[in-house]
Amino acid sequence: MEDKLVLINKQKMDKMVTRLSYEILESTSDYENIVLIGIKTRGEPLANRIKAIMESGEKIKIPVGTIDITFHRDDFSNKFIMPKLGPSEISFDLTDKEVILIDDVLYTGRTIRAAMDEIFSFGRPKSIKLAVLIDRGHRELPIRPDFVGKNFPTQLKEHIKVNLIEIDGNDEIVKVVK
Repeated sequence: MEDKLVLINKQKMDKMVTRLSYEILESTSDYENIVLIGIKTRGEPLANRIKAIMESGEKIKIPVGTIDITFHRDDFSNKFIMPKLGPSEISFDLTDKEVILIDDVLYTGRTIRAAMDEIFSFGRPKSIKLAVLIDRGHRELPIRPDFVGKNFPTQLKEHIKVNLIEIDGNDEIVKVVK
């Protein structure tokens, strides 16, 4: 049996994404050098939302890419029997760029480590900063976000699920207790 609790509704999520977008913009003065990369699956639409807000506010063009980290995961042999693979899509050079890596939930840090491995297969960026909608704690690796929508410390039996309209049909953030 699962218990679900809605933590964030659509309106609050929109505000979080807008705030993240402006925090990212404020972190750099070189808009020509910034690129966004969303981690599949939910980091991809979040990156596109952030891009739209950044471009509308500053009248700039920000390249966006997506990465699939399946083969870089350290639990690949244990967790995935028949992994669903999607190609990483980065159509621009990452060399000397300020990469903003975007994901929905930060947990152990292993997804982010895998994402950085994938990023380096496309070039050597000047820097990589991490933007997450939710940080739920329980880090196993020394990884921390540079931009956080909201911190929701959880117990190990609790999970945070980000629903996005592009994938799930609605925007909300839910805590699930299993």
